Amino acid sequence: MSDKHSKPVIGVLGGSGLYAIDGLKDTQWIKVNSPWGEPSDELFTGDLDGVRVVFLPRHGRGHKLTPTDLNYRANIDILKRAGVTDIVSLSAVGSFREALPPGSFVVIDQFIDRTFARAKSFFGPGMVAHVSMAHPVCGRLGDHLESSAKDIGIRVSRGGTYLAMEGPQFSTYAESMLYRSWGCDVIGMTNMPEAKLAREAEICYATVAMVTDFDCWHPDHDHVEVADIIRVLGQNADNARELVKKVVPRIAAERPHVCPKGCDHALEYALITAPEARDPKLLAKLDAVAGRVLSKPVAAH
Repeated sequence: MSDKHSKPVIGVLGGSGLYAIDGLKDTQWIKVNSPWGEPSDELFTGDLDGVRVVFLPRHGRGHKLTPTDLNYRANIDILKRAGVTDIVSLSAVGSFREALPPGSFVVIDQFIDRTFARAKSFFGPGMVAHVSMAHPVCGRLGDHLESSAKDIGIRVSRGGTYLAMEGPQFSTYAESMLYRSWGCDVIGMTNMPEAKLAREAEICYATVAMVTDFDCWHPDHDHVEVADIIRVLGQNADNARELVKKVVPRIAAERPHVCPKGCDHALEYALITAPEARDPKLLAKLDAVAGRVLSKPVAAH
């Protein structure tokens, strides 16, 4: 497997309200098997201005999977197997800030992971690896997302901390106030361990958090009607589709051979387990995720 990409392939992970991408040519649904189990759905692939796009509805068509039930490892694995080089993650969130009202988009730069019932790594006993998550998203993708959103008139904020909760229940008032005191900006249920796994798979990753409502800290929270949230969800999905159409050609046109942020070389020095102690069964499952580094000759001791 080469250290350099041939042609960029843009992956799109669609969250609540976003179950399809329009404007693609030569489209088809394709099934990609994963050694990590069953992914959320088949992959919807197509061509957008000469760029290959691979879309995965995160909750499956019909929104049949809860955030806890998502097989995050299988989802990232099949995107890697499909040749995806860059992932744009689109997610519905609640807001902790008056300055981020419903309808706002936030290009996230940090996460706090409060999930507890999910497999969070491709690695484990028999093949240990540690990747850096200090800067969990690709700033290069963030730049393109911010400029593209502004160009099409979406209210966008650059930078923010996403609190990932387990769900499926929403937070209590006490939790909401705690997360606000931590300096979090939005709250959602799906971007962890997704971002961690994308880093392990050496795929550039960025999140656009789409605000549907204020979390329960807000004094007007109890006055929000479900119909209002559904309406905002639909508007956000429309804006997200327009954002994808705008940003995909930009990402592809300006993608360097090697990511300057190091996302596509995250495993370069991450593997810890000595070659003679590695589990062959786990190595076989890592063929797509870590094939670039596992295929390299092992230096003699």
